[in-house]
Amino acid sequence: MPAKHELAKLKICFVAGTLGQGGAERQLFYMVRLLHQRGTRVRVLSLTSGDFWEKRLTEWGVPVTWVGERSSRTVRLLRILSELRKDKPEILQSAHFYTNPYVLAASRILGLREIGAIRSEITATMQGENSTIRWMTLRRLRVIAANSRAAVDGAIRLGISPEHVRFLPNVVDADHFRPVPRDKTEPVRIAAVGRMTEEKRFDRLLSVLSAAKSRTQVPIKLMIAGSGPLHPKLARQAGELNLDGMVEFLGIVPDTSAVYRNADMLVLTSDHEGTPNVLLEAMASGLPVVATRVGGVPELVCHNSTGYLIDPGDDGAFTDAVLELVEHPRLRAEMGTRARAQAEAHHITRVLPEVLEDLYNLALS
Repeated sequence: MPAKHELAKLKICFVAGTLGQGGAERQLFYMVRLLHQRGTRVRVLSLTSGDFWEKRLTEWGVPVTWVGERSSRTVRLLRILSELRKDKPEILQSAHFYTNPYVLAASRILGLREIGAIRSEITATMQGENSTIRWMTLRRLRVIAANSRAAVDGAIRLGISPEHVRFLPNVVDADHFRPVPRDKTEPVRIAAVGRMTEEKRFDRLLSVLSAAKSRTQVPIKLMIAGSGPLHPKLARQAGELNLDGMVEFLGIVPDTSAVYRNADMLVLTSDHEGTPNVLLEAMASGLPVVATRVGGVPELVCHNSTGYLIDPGDDGAFTDAVLELVEHPRLRAEMGTRARAQAEAHHITRVLPEVLEDLYNLALS
C-alpha cells in the first residue's frame, strides 16, 4: 500500500460521462485540480466534447481526451482501452454512475485498479432499464466512492460490502463562494439553481411562490438559474399563476456565485438528490436554505439552524418555511452566518487531500 506522501507518484485517469456545467462535473474539477497541484499525473477521458469544464481543465494543463465520438458502448469501450494502453494509470476512476461499466470493463481487461461512483440516491439510480447490469457492476467494483452517507448506506443495503464503499464528500471553494453585504431593500430575493427536469420539481417551487405571495405583503422575487427541457412548461405555469414580474429565468449562468450574491435565500424542491452542490455554494455564500429532505440534503442542512428541511410533497410546510425567512431579515442573516460556518468546517476543498489519499490507498491495497 503506498504511503500518503506518495500521492504525487500516482497516475490516475478519470472517465467522465460529460464535462458540462453540473454538480458532479464541478466536483470532478475540484479533485483533478487538487491532484494536479499535488503532482499527480492525472488525465480525463470524456464521452462528450467541448463542455464547460473541459476548457478549465486544459487551462490547468490536464489532458482531456474525447472518447465518445460514437454512440455504441462497445466502440466507446474500445476507444477507452486504446487511450489507456498508450499511458496506463494505476487507478481508473469513474466520475459518474453511468460510466461505471466502462471503468469496470477496462480495468478488468487491462489489470488496473478501479473506483466507481455513486452520485445520487441509490434507489432512484437503480430504477429503470438495465437495473440488473447496474447492480452487477456495483457488486464487482473494487472500490465505490459515494458523495453522501445516505448513498453509502443505500449501497450497503443492496449487498455491497462496507469495506468497498467510501464516503467522498462534495466540497466547495469557500474563497470563491463567500458572503457579501446584503442590502435591506425589498424585494426579498429567492434563488433556485438547477437543470429544469422532472426530479428538480420547479413546478412545486412556483406553486409555493404563488401561495406565499397570497399570504404576505413583503415583495418577493424568484430567480431561477439553469436550463432544461421543462423551461417552456414552467414559463407557462408562472404566467398561469400570475407570477409575471416575480419570476426571472436567468438561463445558464457560468458563474453561479453571482446568483448567490444577489439572493437572500436558496430553495431546493427536488424529489431526488445526492449531495447538491448548490446547497454548499449557497451556504458558503452565507445564505439560509429551504430544501426537501431527500438524499444527502440532511447531511448539509441543519433544520432550524442553517435553514429548513421539508418532506417532499408537503407544500404547505414549504410555504411556511419560505415565508418565515421572507418576513424575518434578522433570522435570514443569523441562519446564513451559521450556514457559512458549517460549510467552512466540513466541506471546503482543503478536506480533499486526506480523503483522496485514503480512497486511493484502499484501491491499491
